[in-house]
Amino acid sequence: ELSQKELRSKIGYVPQKGFLFKGNIKENVSLGHPELSYDSIVEACKIAEADNFINERNEKYDFEVAQGGKNVSGGQRQRLCIARAVSFKPEILIFDDSFSALDYKTDKKVRENLKNEMTDATKIIVAQRVGTIMDADQIIVLDEGKIVGIGKHQELLNTCSVYLEIALSQLTKEELGLC
Repeated sequence: ELSQKELRSKIGYVPQKGFLFKGNIKENVSLGHPELSYDSIVEACKIAEADNFINERNEKYDFEVAQGGKNVSGGQRQRLCIARAVSFKPEILIFDDSFSALDYKTDKKVRENLKNEMTDATKIIVAQRVGTIMDADQIIVLDEGKIVGIGKHQELLNTCSVYLEIALSQLTKEELGLC
């Protein structure tokens, strides 16, 4: 019953390959939401673990980003795109393999921040990294485009051979709690 515009206003989306536009960090994070306050932009960057590298720069949030974000690293670019998606506090967040550009430690910290700060938002995470999704409320395992398992991490380790194979290719038995 929602219009397309209203539906889109409720969704924050981060693609696998984040893209930044020519302009400063504030403009990139508030893109599409010019009404955002400076404090909202800073809060979003903290959730996305981007505030540390921003504050290391002399210009801070006024740092000029090159077209495509070519003057920041891939992980920094992705964290700014995550900040953009969370900045307006959408009801639904979709992360399309967008944590893969982050190191494991940052990935975990961003997910913790999202869990603590975006408590009312529904989060959909598409990921190939088991460590990114193992704490999810529900995991859907796809194999060649078909659903082969649905459940929580521990349950899927015991019931879904595809999930177990993927998990063992990425983590040790100890890390997976299989010992």
